[in-house]
Amino acid sequence: MYVCLCKGVTDTQVRQAVEEGHDTMRKLNKTLGVGSQCGRCACFAKELIRETKANSLVSEEYMAAAARLARPAA
Repeated sequence: MYVCLCKGVTDTQVRQAVEEGHDTMRKLNKTLGVGSQCGRCACFAKELIRETKANSLVSEEYMAAAARLARPAA
């Protein structure tokens, strides 16, 4: 789905950019141009940043827990 119509940026592009470390509006603006024209996309872009960061944190916690459980018995 399009997040920014002015620049033609999709939610997939925003999520990928956040995963690559562009996890603030300022960084997304520099990278993708999100929020640089009319600004109507800013609220949704911020929501995507929060959501993507939260999902990433859950994934990291899941992987850490799985690694602890995968240890061989002594």
